[in-house]
Amino acid sequence: MKSYLYGAAFVALAAPTAALAQEQCGDVTITEMNWDSAAIVTAVSKFLMEQGYGCDVTTVPSDTTPAVTSLSENNEPDIVTELWSNSTGDVYEKLKADGKIEEVGQVLDPGGVEGWWLPTYLVEAHPELATIEGVMANPELVGGMFNNCPDGWGCRTASDNLIRAFDLEAAGIEIFNHGSGETLATSMASAYQSEQPWFGYYWGPTTPLGKFDMTSIDLGEYDEAAHLANQNPETPNPKPSAFPAAPVLTVVTKDFKESHPDIAELMSKVTFKTDTMSQLLAWKEESNASNEEAAVYFLQNNPDEWSGWINDAATEKLSALLK
Repeated sequence: MKSYLYGAAFVALAAPTAALAQEQCGDVTITEMNWDSAAIVTAVSKFLMEQGYGCDVTTVPSDTTPAVTSLSENNEPDIVTELWSNSTGDVYEKLKADGKIEEVGQVLDPGGVEGWWLPTYLVEAHPELATIEGVMANPELVGGMFNNCPDGWGCRTASDNLIRAFDLEAAGIEIFNHGSGETLATSMASAYQSEQPWFGYYWGPTTPLGKFDMTSIDLGEYDEAAHLANQNPETPNPKPSAFPAAPVLTVVTKDFKESHPDIAELMSKVTFKTDTMSQLLAWKEESNASNEEAAVYFLQNNPDEWSGWINDAATEKLSALLK
């Protein structure tokens, strides 16, 4: 690991000053979802809250459904980061309707992205491939194959319906249904490293989209009714639609927002470009780094971005990192 990861910032991230924290802010609980991008968001937020605002932050290991359930039953944790609201169900909507929680911001901009992708070098060599019509007119240029979403994944249904809506097989494109996310990612990596064609489904933020320069092809306009229908495996006559960006939110309890307005304001500004997060995930894998080290890497290399998230008092405390 590079030496800067063992500097003052990493020490502070690993061992905050609890006494000062309790005096100035008190206890704060925040989720640490069980995927890397969310864990990095939490590590960055924890550092800023502890070192900039004097909070004593406890991370709560969680996942989407347990986090929403805990909010409903226990009114905690105080902060939920990287909540994919399109996968939370009716419980989350009821929490909003009852006024128990508030969405303070979007932690990913433009959100979670899905699409059908080609290597950018392929689109640059053949600009006609930038649209689904161009791909279908030139199946040989994309290798004559579509790499589909893995069996059992939620994206599989929508992708299967789009395959039917566009009638890819009639255009001469074979469908390869991957058995796992690992084989899907490996197929992309292998093709990219050999500068070969690759055409398939992927999503972000993810490590492969941070490693490889990929282009999401134009599937046409987003049609809300068609997209919703495409989530149903029994849809008899699927229609084309682009994938919308999925809202990925930071949520706080109403009680916490009222008791900690400065922290709620901070969390409303903690936003990462989806592409930036993919690149950060790629750096983490290539560097064999922990989520905390990835957070330090982001903080040390992007001060112009995160310095706008914090208030004047926090800026003064963190001035060494802002230089």
